[in-house]
Parts: sequence; structure tokens; C-alpha cells
Amino acid sequence: MKVHHLDCCTMHPLGGRLVSGRGSIFDRCKLVSHVVLLESSEGLVLVDTGIGTADVADPERRLGKAFLTAAKPELDPGRTALRQLERLGFRASDVRHVVLTHLDLDHAGGLADFPHAKVHVFRAEHEAATSRVTRQEAQRYRPIQWAHGVDWVLHDVAGGERFFGFERVRAIVEPEILLLPAHGHSRGHAVVAIAHEDGWLVHAGDAYFHHDEVADPPSCPAGLALFQRLVAHDDAARLANQTRLRELKREAGGRVRVFSAHDEEELAAFTGG
Repeated sequence: MKVHHLDCCTMHPLGGRLVSGRGSIFDRCKLVSHVVLLESSEGLVLVDTGIGTADVADPERRLGKAFLTAAKPELDPGRTALRQLERLGFRASDVRHVVLTHLDLDHAGGLADFPHAKVHVFRAEHEAATSRVTRQEAQRYRPIQWAHGVDWVLHDVAGGERFFGFERVRAIVEPEILLLPAHGHSRGHAVVAIAHEDGWLVHAGDAYFHHDEVADPPSCPAGLALFQRLVAHDDAARLANQTRLRELKREAGGRVRVFSAHDEEELAAFTGG
């Protein structure tokens, strides 16, 4: 299975070393939106989408003023998953499945670019995003991003066989892609494990933001740590997931590569950027 690592929304929030761990606190940082494109036996699979072409064309309506002001995303249509896979010689209709870590606007904005794909997400996340019963959920989800109509495949958390301490649900291409429950950042957040030639790639989504959070010993820039606490649906569960990810790295050694959605150094390790 061939794997492509893409940045589908570069963001530049303020915070400097409080967010990135380096520079002045008045500097703008760089956060990426790490999307994985898989050439699988069932066609193309996307893990997350970043923002989409419609978001770039009408950002204030689809992304909201608060996100645009705080995140300062680069609104470049060429960075969208659709345009990047077209440059690789594919079409939107080649994407058969989209697997989402969660439905936050910078992870699900590209759904409208792939209207024929089955979209896999945990049922709890779908309920959170569509009901938006809390003030926090009303802010983080943008229903306009899936208002075109989505072929949802909703997964319940299942017991049984485990994956390095995580319960596991087989999703998409069995046994190559697994959807693992990791609620905390959001109500139905997932980690996605991808079987690869030398082991597993583990897309942790927003279970953590900075690579040092899954180091031994862990650490995180103060501003980024505060942000994660403030936006977490269940902060204790979020921190427990980080512990499980650190344990996974220790136990699996070189057989597992863990990466998050927004760390530019982790993305660069795959792309050479």
C-alpha cells in the first residue's frame, strides 16, 4: 500500500515559543494539517481531509471569523487534498473512503470535495457534531462542511481484540486500517492505525499536538498545553490517551510510527521537508 503524507492547511497562530517551543512569544508559529492519502486495494483512502476548496473560496462563512483570526490559515486552493491528489494523477472519484480522526473544521473541511466517498467516524463524534449540544461543540463543528450530504459509516466502540492497549474497530480495508477509540480531545475522537510494510503508521489526530508530548519524559510548550486543556471534551481522557501512545512507542519500538495532525516536524520526517 503506497502512502502519501500531505499538509492540507498550514496555519500561523500567534504564540511563538509558547506554542512551538522556540522563538519569541510574539512570533507566529507554523502548524500543519497532516493528511494521509493511501493507495489501498479498495481504491484511495484519505485519513482526515484538512480544509477543502469550498472553505478556501468562502472562508468566513464556512470556517468562521474566530478560526480565521486565531489560526491564520493559508487559504491556498493548491494545498487542499483534492488539488494535491489531482497533481498525483488521481480524480476525486478515486477516493473510496475517508477516515476521520474527528469532525473539527480543520479535519473535515474537505469532505465536500469527495462526495462519492464513504466517510468513517465514531458514532459518538457524529452525534456531537450534528447535535452540538454544548457551547464548545457549537464552536468547534461547522455543519456546512457536510451539508452537501455524506455517505456516513458510523462505528461503535467495540471490545474484543486490542491494539497495543487500545480497543480496536476494523474499518475500511481489513486488516490494514483500524479505527481506535481515543475520546478526550472531542467526544468521539479516534486514532487511525495503518498497516504498512515495516509495521504500523498511527495517525493520532489531535490526541496530542507537539512531538514532545509522546516523548519520555513528556513535555509541552505552556501555551499549547493550555489550549489543549481548554478545547478538550474530557481532559483526563485526553491525557490518558497520550500515556497509551507513549507506551505504544516503547512497546512496539520501530514497528510503529506515531504522529499527530499538527506537528510540522513529524510531517517533515515523512516528506523530507
